[in-house]
Amino acid sequence: MARRKPARKTPVRRKSAARRRRKVRQPRRIWRGALLGLLLGILGLGGYTVYLDYEIRSQFEGKRWAVPARVFARPLELYPGRALEPAQLTRELELIHYRRGDAIRGGEFREQGGRFLISTRGFPFADGAEPPRRLSVELRDGRVRAITELETGQSASLARLEPALIANIYPRHGEDRVLVRLDEVPELLVEALIAVEDRKFYEHRGLDFSAIARAALANLRAGRTVQGGSTITQQLVKNYFLTHDRTLRRKVNEAIMAVLLEWRYEKSEILEAYLNEVYLGQDGDRAIHGFGLASQFYFQRRLDELHPEQLALLVAMVRGPSYYDPRRRAERATARRNLVLEILEGQGALNPQAAARARTRPLGVSVRPPSGVTPFPAFLDLVRAQLRRDYREQDLQSEGLLIFSTLDPGIQLASEGAVADRLNRIEGTRGLEVGTLQAGVVVSAVDSGEVLAVVGDRNPRHAGFNRAINARRPVGSLLKPAVYLAALSRPSEYTLATLLDDGPLTVRLDNGDEWTPRNYDREHHGLVPALEALVHSYNVATARLGLSLGLAPVIEQLQRLGVKRSLQPYPSLLLGAVEFSPFEMTHMYQSLAAGGFETPPRAIREVMDAEGRLLNRYPMDLRQAADPAAVYLVTAALHEVTRRGTGAALNGLLPADLPVAGKTGTTDDNRDAWFAGYAGDVLSVVWVGRDDNIPMGLSGASGALPVWADLMRGISRRGLDPIRPEGMEWLLIDPANGLRAVEGCEGALWMPFMAGSAPAGISPCADDVPSAVRGPLRWFRELFE
Repeated sequence: MARRKPARKTPVRRKSAARRRRKVRQPRRIWRGALLGLLLGILGLGGYTVYLDYEIRSQFEGKRWAVPARVFARPLELYPGRALEPAQLTRELELIHYRRGDAIRGGEFREQGGRFLISTRGFPFADGAEPPRRLSVELRDGRVRAITELETGQSASLARLEPALIANIYPRHGEDRVLVRLDEVPELLVEALIAVEDRKFYEHRGLDFSAIARAALANLRAGRTVQGGSTITQQLVKNYFLTHDRTLRRKVNEAIMAVLLEWRYEKSEILEAYLNEVYLGQDGDRAIHGFGLASQFYFQRRLDELHPEQLALLVAMVRGPSYYDPRRRAERATARRNLVLEILEGQGALNPQAAARARTRPLGVSVRPPSGVTPFPAFLDLVRAQLRRDYREQDLQSEGLLIFSTLDPGIQLASEGAVADRLNRIEGTRGLEVGTLQAGVVVSAVDSGEVLAVVGDRNPRHAGFNRAINARRPVGSLLKPAVYLAALSRPSEYTLATLLDDGPLTVRLDNGDEWTPRNYDREHHGLVPALEALVHSYNVATARLGLSLGLAPVIEQLQRLGVKRSLQPYPSLLLGAVEFSPFEMTHMYQSLAAGGFETPPRAIREVMDAEGRLLNRYPMDLRQAADPAAVYLVTAALHEVTRRGTGAALNGLLPADLPVAGKTGTTDDNRDAWFAGYAGDVLSVVWVGRDDNIPMGLSGASGALPVWADLMRGISRRGLDPIRPEGMEWLLIDPANGLRAVEGCEGALWMPFMAGSAPAGISPCADDVPSAVRGPLRWFRELFE
């Protein structure tokens, strides 16, 4: 009989029950894990959302962009009596991008003979806003004769045109923008932007799901990305906070931040930010952001001056600034612009007639974009150097400061032209290798010390070594006026009639060496009046005079005139064996031109913040540096330099009715040529030389003086007009003995004297007066009286 298999025991049943219990617990664990994971995910997402919200608030509030500082030239001021030619006014208007037209819209002008009709744009100056105005400006005989307000018919005593933008100081990342407020933006531009980029902008809360679905379906059908579903808010987030990487993470961040941005801020704030942030082109390393700058970049006009077709073009380019670049892809840009115009017509923003006219018009962009690089790099070097005293470089690159400089665009262009044209002519006539000569020029206003122009290279657009500011070269005889000023400040000891010994001189130096100065002509001239020694730039006579005064007083006089660097008391200093830049020489001669009052040259008038609040004003700083009577004597002698001395070549280069004062400077072996001088309105200093310091065979009279003359002939409108100090008297002097001359004495010279300093004796007027000074002095004595 088969053996029965034993029955299962109870533990087997218990095991099955345990298994059933485990099966019940397992789903609970899964659910708990899922709930825990969900909770952690929610917490993580919440924390991440809080982080993104912090990022939005920290970057979006307050200062939202790194905006470059903008540097402006001086504004053109129009008033009855101002010297101004029609060609000058036209050039000034073109520099600030005014266009010929009917003069109805801002930024347009029309010329009718000598009468200009100008519709100004207005400008927020530091001392008060200049409103937009329609003006009639009548020019006659080289002057402004009348200014009339066309709206009221009333005469105006003063009108200021907005200053030309001459430079931007960019942040390191190269972004550039001109900030605009929403209420400054044409309504048609806003309507076009919303119609084309985000029709439900005022309805959604950051995301437009219907637009996303449409874009996804269109892209699926095309098999590639042909349409986007991003809202304006999403585009702002992408451009402002994120990169352009096409990753899932970036898309998620974009969506979250778009919702947060809409939650935190009003639609108007978001739209204004977008108008200033959107990328609209590239100019080398400079990125064009915002519609405000794009208007200037493509049309050289302000946003509120654009026509409907121009606004439509800017909106058309949002989709792809490079793809629809109107300068390189005109047909493509035109088609896209016309599509925007059709959309505006369809929505009733443009009537059919206006839309049809707009579609037939050309794109209207300027042939060449306005460069983001300053056209005046040498002047900007001076501006930046003076700004560094008060502002950090970071502030200049990011705070949107408005810097109002002293640059006169007309004088700057005239200076550049004088340098380029005259150096070319000198090289051609002297047989010098073309392009080897270089120059540095500084021009300033006599009455204020404002720097009007700086040329640091014969190629003025080259932003390289600035010879006007940074090149220190031996100045030669340019220092001699300071020696004579120190002497004439002691009227009881020295006058212009004082006889100086121009005979051979040897000075033993402290180290045992000997110093023997020589005249430029290698001749000695015996006893000569101080006037003649300065007029003809006699080195030996000047050295003797300086040594008799003492080197310390001469150095002290130089420093009072504006020389700031430490000077060593070597005798060769008296003849200019020391290195200065043209800008430093401008400081010294500015004090002479201003009648003995030191007026440090300055390149900045005011600085305002991005909101138009005045931060700093840089007024004229005036300090007495010398006796005005002694300076009057030096200026009289320097005027004579330009009549019959080392600067006599000016007689054929300047108008006879433009008296000036000036001094040549030439260094050893003709390596450096200088001329510094002034009229009644402007002062200019010119250096000409070679960068390799090779002798060029040019003196101050043959190298720098012609450049100076060409420049002054083009910019000066007022000759010397010195104020005669009280007690000054003019007398005829016999140069042979420094005594008073009788009427009719051959060779006698008119000389000015401070009260009580004139020689007492009367000259017999001998017939052996040196031939160098024979003949009547061609002296505009009336000018100085």
